[in-house]
Amino acid sequence: MMETKTAVICPPDLASRPLGLKVERLVALPAGKLFKAWTTEFDLWFASPGSFLGKAEPNTAFYFETSYQGARHPHYGRFLSIEEGERIEMTWVSGEGGTEGVETVLTVELSAHENGTFLSLTHAGFLTEESKNKHQEAWPMILDQLEERMSRPVD
Repeated sequence: MMETKTAVICPPDLASRPLGLKVERLVALPAGKLFKAWTTEFDLWFASPGSFLGKAEPNTAFYFETSYQGARHPHYGRFLSIEEGERIEMTWVSGEGGTEGVETVLTVELSAHENGTFLSLTHAGFLTEESKNKHQEAWPMILDQLEERMSRPVD
C-alpha cells in the first residue's frame, strides 16, 4: 500500500445529501492492524469470508458482501485516498436497508494512543434520516465486532 496524494477521479458530490454521522472510540489494537482491517482484511472481521475483491489504492474499486439473517448484502465502493496507517477515505454503497444504493463517503482516521488506537469514523452523504440513523446505530456494533474479531490470535 502506498501513501498518496493522487487526484480523485470523479469525486463524490455530497452537496445535496448533507446527512452524516461520526463515531469515535479507543480500540485496543495497534493502528497498523486496524489499517489493514480497513484496507485488505475486510473478510476477517466484516465481510463474508473470501468475498473481498479489490486493492487498497486510490481510485480503485472494491466489493464484498455481508450476510445477515440469511440474506446477502453486497457492498461496493472505491478507495478515494489512503495515508498509510493513519487515514482511509472510501465511497460506500449498499442496497436496501443500507445506503439505499446511494454513494456515501466513509472516512476512518487512526491515531496511536498509549492503550491502542483512537479510531474516528465519519460516514457522510446519506439520502434520508432513516438511512443515517440505521448506520448511526449499526457502526458502534460493527466496531465492537472489529475489535473482537481482530483481537483473536491467528491460527
